[in-house]
Amino acid sequence: MQSASDEWFDEAYYQRYYFNKKTSVVDPAHTERLGAFVCSYLQYLRVPVARVLDMGCGIGLWRDMVARHLPGAQYQGVEYSAYLCQRFGWQRGSVVDYPSATPYDFVICQGVLPYLGVQDLRRALANLGRLCQGALYLEAVTLEDYERGTIDEDLTDARQHRHRAALYRQGLARHFTDMGGGLWLSHRAQVPLFALEARDGA
Repeated sequence: MQSASDEWFDEAYYQRYYFNKKTSVVDPAHTERLGAFVCSYLQYLRVPVARVLDMGCGIGLWRDMVARHLPGAQYQGVEYSAYLCQRFGWQRGSVVDYPSATPYDFVICQGVLPYLGVQDLRRALANLGRLCQGALYLEAVTLEDYERGTIDEDLTDARQHRHRAALYRQGLARHFTDMGGGLWLSHRAQVPLFALEARDGA
């Protein structure tokens, strides 16, 4: 199972999945609810956020949400697509091996990991653990989502890998506590939790 090629993420890909209203996977209302929820949850948990890494930032949907809900936080967008880097000025990089001397307080990784083969996925999950010292928001469709009919397959890129949720959870559990709602708290975060706040009872 090989990871996606950079050639996949060209102008035609983004025209289909982001810019064409008839085939776009982006629902502005959903995006706004998601950003408000995640950022409010971070504020509730008292996770200090000075530096934000958007890994696989795409067209930059999170940039405005971070500015609106986490004022003063420094946003860094990193993208694998050469087309988007040229168009939006993002830093070029991959979640598999993107380096940073200083970990980030809040890392976002939305819709990226299903494009990776198993070995690259495991490397990416370990790298997210290194990159994040606070909270991680992770969104990835799994095999179970297809089996349960949770997603609209007409709008979903059929080239994505259908990894089981357990594969993601196993890789994340080494570095994070599952807080629900796609939010994971780094084991390095100095944030006290009640036992019932975390899904694994940490």
